[in-house]
Amino acid sequence: MRRFLLTTCLALSLAACNSNSSGIGTGATDTGAASEPAQEQQGITADSMASHDPGPGQAPDPAAADDQPRPIMKVQVVLERLGFAPGVIDGQMGLSTHNALRGLQQANDLPQSGELDDQTQTLLSRWSQIAATRVVTILADFAAGPFAPLPKDPVEQAKLPSLGYASLDEKLAERFHTTPEVLHALNPAPHGSPPVAFAAGQKIRVPNVGNDAISAVGKQDEDWLRTLASLGVGTDQPPLDRIVVSRSKGTLSGYDTAGKLVALFTVTTGSSHDPLPLGNWKIYGIDHNPKFHYNPDLFWDVSDKKPKVLLPPGPNGPVGVVWIDLSKEHYGIHGTPEPQTIGRSQSHGCVRLTNWDVARLAQMVSTKTKVEFVA
Repeated sequence: MRRFLLTTCLALSLAACNSNSSGIGTGATDTGAASEPAQEQQGITADSMASHDPGPGQAPDPAAADDQPRPIMKVQVVLERLGFAPGVIDGQMGLSTHNALRGLQQANDLPQSGELDDQTQTLLSRWSQIAATRVVTILADFAAGPFAPLPKDPVEQAKLPSLGYASLDEKLAERFHTTPEVLHALNPAPHGSPPVAFAAGQKIRVPNVGNDAISAVGKQDEDWLRTLASLGVGTDQPPLDRIVVSRSKGTLSGYDTAGKLVALFTVTTGSSHDPLPLGNWKIYGIDHNPKFHYNPDLFWDVSDKKPKVLLPPGPNGPVGVVWIDLSKEHYGIHGTPEPQTIGRSQSHGCVRLTNWDVARLAQMVSTKTKVEFVA
């Protein structure tokens, strides 16, 4: 009975969290060529911006080759395809990339240094055919918008049909798991000119994110499939038997039924005001493109005099594109409108990921997946 009620009432329970501030297999298993565009089914397909990489031993297409060496971005691209998410792909050895390397090392019985040591580089060399970047043409439908800055007041946000992207730059950045700043660095304007204004029909260089093939077989929610395509997240994801969120490491680790680590994400896990609730929990449901019941009574840093409102769905909503409802009341695992803050800022007790990472995770877990929150 609870699960039936959840289907109709989940949006009204999302009230405790808000932001404060390639076909490559999992582990070391090589399954062949990187993700290719899916065939159209039910009108939803991976678009022409999807990855299409050479298989092992095959030479990259010279037209799609990197225009210059980007070794760290290449490592990030391969790590993400293997299931060990580096967060924002930016070509920098930051917190999330070190975490992803530790995940790869753990899954392959290597010393967990979190560094690009010799053994790790030897392992990663199996995917040397995967480029760091690729060139895509911005699709007219993708660039159509609408785009508009969001008002800060939740009351004004509640009047909108959705909490969408403020600009094409922001939408492109989420599609390729990076930031507008990185996209502009990859596509510099001539010296002394203003930054390039991205537009439909334009060819741009982007991080070569993969695992983005879309299959609509057995999936009836076309809005969710469009969200996945918009985020560059494919539908073929490994099922998880257990997930473990570590407060001290700032990670969410996913294990299969054999106990093997097959996925790792850097996360934000609460604050001194709303600490992560340690213990074992259940998943009661997974809500795609959720609405958000904004209740100031549940936020220590918001005046109780503020009105309660129901916010529309959208990637710039307080919980992003996914809410994974937990048996701990008011707590869940969700996305964020600010991917660059993951692992660095605080949350209101919940577990927060980038929108593209939580969209991937949402396809790995079910109500049967065990959840552990540890110190």
